[in-house]
Amino acid sequence: MLSLVIPVYRNEESIPSLLQAIDDLNVQLQGELEVVFVVDGSPDKSFELLRENLPMRQFSSQLILLSKNFGSFMAIRTGLQHAKGRTFAVMAADLQEPPSLVLTMNKVLNNEPVDVVVGVRESRQDPFLSKLASKMFWGLYKRYVIPEMPAGGVDMFGCNLAFRDNLLKLEERHSSLIAQIFWLGFRREVVLYSRVAREHGKSAWTLRKKINYLMDSVFSFTDLPIRLLIRVGAAGSIFSSLYGISVIFSKLAGLIEVPGYAMTLFMITLLGSLNLLGLGVVGSYAWRTYENTKGRPLAIPMKVLDFGVNK
Repeated sequence: MLSLVIPVYRNEESIPSLLQAIDDLNVQLQGELEVVFVVDGSPDKSFELLRENLPMRQFSSQLILLSKNFGSFMAIRTGLQHAKGRTFAVMAADLQEPPSLVLTMNKVLNNEPVDVVVGVRESRQDPFLSKLASKMFWGLYKRYVIPEMPAGGVDMFGCNLAFRDNLLKLEERHSSLIAQIFWLGFRREVVLYSRVAREHGKSAWTLRKKINYLMDSVFSFTDLPIRLLIRVGAAGSIFSSLYGISVIFSKLAGLIEVPGYAMTLFMITLLGSLNLLGLGVVGSYAWRTYENTKGRPLAIPMKVLDFGVNK
């Protein structure tokens, strides 16, 4: 059975179309479908509409209401925790990703030696500024956080039971679910799709949320800011020393006549650079302490085989 997890937030207008799309999926899966709706503290009538309509549907479902808006990734984790299937897929409620992609991912998981399938956008029917912002966002994400991240980003994924169980072991409050998927490794497959324009409502994925998400990803999966501090501090120390030498020679040559100018400028640049360098060094130790408090497994065995002794 396939468990489909759908986080719901401000999707009141798209719910009728969403339920019809799920009905079609259920028919194609011959009834082997469970849908877990997780209403992430949505302020509209999404929960009431689902509570009213789900008992009349032909597919098995769960409806979960979170006490407040915890964010889509926490909603997805909650759905995965309650799902009862053998394979799993995640889909947005706004139908910008084609529901048929769920069938594709499920087919790959069942017929190929793959543990996780990620949906990668090869095109998107969004306004120009939205496409530009998304391209910049995922470009930075790929460059500084997860080098394996596809250029178009990932919004949908499917996985088997083993991958789901290991994903749920990573209990980090401020993190990135997508980055965790790539961090876990396992056998991964990519499927391509075209993102369509949103028909109902307005996206709650605001610029502020994107920036916060990028910051959570950076601080949870890379020590880049600390390394930048060390590099800037080291480079500044070198340049300030060279600058100080040039100021001293200029003073001795009589090119600087203001008393105390040379020493003041030299001390400001040198101490400022040493301060950055020191913060970077201290941050390196703090980062290692932080890494150890996450509780992530040091290694994840994909398979454990037990061979008996031949007699």
